Amino acid sequence: MWSSFVILLRRNLSTAVTAVTAVTSPSESSIIKLFLSDLHNERNLDTLIRNFKTASHSHRFRAKHGIYERTVRRLASADRFQSIHEILQYQKQFNDFSKEGFSARIITLYGKSGMFDNAHKLFDEIPQRTVLSLNALFSAYLHSKKFDMVLSLFNELPSKLSIEPNLVSYNTVIKAFCEIGSFDSAISMLQEMESKGVEPDLITFNTLLVELYAKGRFEDGEKIWNQMEGKSVTPDVKSYNAKLVGMVVVKKTNDAVGLYEKIKNEGVKPNLFSFNALIKGFVNEGDLDEAKKWYSEIASTDFDPNVETFATLLPFLCEKDDLNAAFQVSKDIFNTRCRFGPRGSLLQQVVDVLVSNSMISEAEEIVKLGKASSHFRYKLNLPEG
Repeated sequence: MWSSFVILLRRNLSTAVTAVTAVTSPSESSIIKLFLSDLHNERNLDTLIRNFKTASHSHRFRAKHGIYERTVRRLASADRFQSIHEILQYQKQFNDFSKEGFSARIITLYGKSGMFDNAHKLFDEIPQRTVLSLNALFSAYLHSKKFDMVLSLFNELPSKLSIEPNLVSYNTVIKAFCEIGSFDSAISMLQEMESKGVEPDLITFNTLLVELYAKGRFEDGEKIWNQMEGKSVTPDVKSYNAKLVGMVVVKKTNDAVGLYEKIKNEGVKPNLFSFNALIKGFVNEGDLDEAKKWYSEIASTDFDPNVETFATLLPFLCEKDDLNAAFQVSKDIFNTRCRFGPRGSLLQQVVDVLVSNSMISEAEEIVKLGKASSHFRYKLNLPEG
């Protein structure tokens, strides 16, 4: 009987210990939730770093790519590069680090912080490298704006390591060529891809279209567009926006309006970038009525004007002496979700112009709105006299 009591007691104690452990050990989901709260609210970066390292012991936490990227971005914005190195090196103790995919993520994170030397050092430490880690290294140099190094490594490493570049590799190289303005070399990569049996995708074509159209190489852009259609790659809103910009650059904004209508008819939803391109086009061509019309069109969409919208339109309205419109558009800055408004000095210019044209009450209202807004940091003042 005594032995039965002991067995029962041990069983109860075991259950109690398990229950206490469950209470004191937070679940993996709560670890993630707690750190996300830290990421948004913790002002002491040393505390944030400690909490990140603690949370890293959770397998599910280590699988959260976005949390790692946001943490690194926050530290980079504070110039805490040594801290970035500290938390990324801390990951080496986990089994995940032996997997190439996890190491490739760390390489990319170094690159997004501009720490390309650290990225390359880690790449050299990987025992079995494939195109996955190679692409991460290319990406690290691309994010670090070391475009010449991307091209140099692309020419050197694949043959040296017996790794065949894939679509991601070529897309990265094309982007690097575009960034340094070597558009002919970027276009020539399409031929090399074809010779290697690598089919370009929408990212390939959009990278080329955005750069070519924006730089005024409209005919080259059209050739790439035709190649895209020949490959049965369906353009998306980014493709069409690139073409809208191309038309605006060569002062064919009325043709851009026709393309806008075509976009809608084909079931592709234009976005704010589309409207901004058309507004910019009509501003560049001096057409006040059309610029105001397309600004008004934004109100019928799910979008709010942004910094680019206001920075394009407001100086034009002042230049054309349409000060009533400039006043109304200035108020829109505080009535929309444009969190920070345009450059504060731009609004100060509007205030100055209003005062110089005896629109004192309107100028005072803008200054008052600026002072009342929690998102607008620039201090507006009424000019003396």
